[in-house]
Amino acid sequence: MKGKYSYILPTIIAAALAVGVFVGGKLHFNDSPEKLFTTNSKKDKLNRLIDYIDYEYVDDIDTDSIVDVTVNNILEKLDPHSVYIPKRQMEEVSENMKGDFVGIGINFYPYKDTIAVIRTIDKGPSFLKGILPGDRILMADNDTLYGKNLASENIVEKLKGEKGSYVELTVFRKSEDKTFKVNVRRDVVPIKSVESYFMMTPKMGYIKVNRFAESTFREFKDALSALRKQGAERLTLDLRDNPGGYLGIAEQMADEFLEDGKLILFTKNKKGKIDKIYATDKGSFEDKPIYVLINERSASASEIVAGALQDNDIGTIVGRRSFGKGLVQREMDLGDGSAVRLTVSRYYTPTGRSIQRTYKNGNKDYYKRFTDRYHNGELVSVDSIKVADSLKYTTPKGRVVYGGGGIIPDVFVPIGSNEEEAVESMDNLGFLSFFVFEYLDEDRSRFSDISKEEFINEYHVDDILFERFVDYSVNRGLKMEFYDYEDQIKLYIKAALADQLFGPNSHAKIKSTADAMLKTVMELDAPMVKQADADSIEENN
Repeated sequence: MKGKYSYILPTIIAAALAVGVFVGGKLHFNDSPEKLFTTNSKKDKLNRLIDYIDYEYVDDIDTDSIVDVTVNNILEKLDPHSVYIPKRQMEEVSENMKGDFVGIGINFYPYKDTIAVIRTIDKGPSFLKGILPGDRILMADNDTLYGKNLASENIVEKLKGEKGSYVELTVFRKSEDKTFKVNVRRDVVPIKSVESYFMMTPKMGYIKVNRFAESTFREFKDALSALRKQGAERLTLDLRDNPGGYLGIAEQMADEFLEDGKLILFTKNKKGKIDKIYATDKGSFEDKPIYVLINERSASASEIVAGALQDNDIGTIVGRRSFGKGLVQREMDLGDGSAVRLTVSRYYTPTGRSIQRTYKNGNKDYYKRFTDRYHNGELVSVDSIKVADSLKYTTPKGRVVYGGGGIIPDVFVPIGSNEEEAVESMDNLGFLSFFVFEYLDEDRSRFSDISKEEFINEYHVDDILFERFVDYSVNRGLKMEFYDYEDQIKLYIKAALADQLFGPNSHAKIKSTADAMLKTVMELDAPMVKQADADSIEENN
């Protein structure tokens, strides 16, 4: 790869995983944290030291920050996934895993010196009040939302509030050159974890899940039901880049595809207690072809689903070796708004394998070994994956699978070239989206008469828009061989346009046409489709 993407991609990915990977629930203690554990000399020593610093140290010290550092240092000595969540981050983390928050229902950019609406949430508070893409929100009640150095977190704080409360927005509409006020009633706004879903073929549905939150299974069931009504008899479940979430949600999803009584996973704690989780008779997509997509950033709950299906000889796992996280965390409220997620057990797939990577040399080595995958050839060739014969397991149908570091797919799909991954990152990191927003903002009427179906099937990014993107990128310091990847860039520009004009389903559907893993799925599925068609003809005769 030429340019800065060659060295920032693995670092960004590792950092995101370090923060985002966990499988959890919540501890339900009868006593408060203060009463939970008996007093002991070790705890007294720490308390006395903090009190001594608080009262006697020569300078004023924020002892809360000392406690935060101390807790983090303790947890870092345990394992990479036992984490401390400070009070200031807890609300955001909780909302993300709950799957909703109370607000006005917009996606926005802090653009230049104003808040620019990208898109309103369908049937959300702002949508119902007529707020449009491209509108600038200048004020929320008496709070000014324009000017330099606008921080997104401060903006969100002013737009959020109690459910049912009102906020008066002052809005400038560029397309009509007018400013107006509107009262918006705050309501629950979903944070979607089912990112997109659509029909790949007349019988193949596709669902992309980006995390396992409280609302994920409900969203998944709604998407699956919608696809089945459109004729889906087979499914591609996309768990790429999914860092995980709640253990129970992963169990529910796996249950959809497994027959009653099949083992989904089991957990073992420090005392050796084993808890086994079995599938129920509630599965609605049993005995149907399923393909699960994973990659090196699929972790924890994603690996539970993939491992449960693979070990039960259900479906086909497609992609690259997953992250390798087989530890289960539970959350304990520390009483001041902060919390600890502590590793309390390990989980094992139905064949008995642990897919947790080693962390015996500390957290830095743990994440370095992950980024090393980008340099040792593992993402390009399945033969570069190092596996130990001692960690070999066999499924009921005799398929060999391995533990010790992630789920190895049944069908390997190599990562794209450095340049292809750079284009993908421009989309994932919002660079293309920002370019498209500026383009649309010049004149949104150019797309006012085109339907979603017409756009997907007929619209093509022309050379003029492509050249504009090249100039835009070069002026911002990006260096790559743009013209060697012109077709991919044009397709991704079209997808970014679709996202802002019609939503994430259109974005995903357009990008799917150039997706190597989805192409592999179609190749794998073709003989099954042919056989099914032949069986159908024979039955009719």
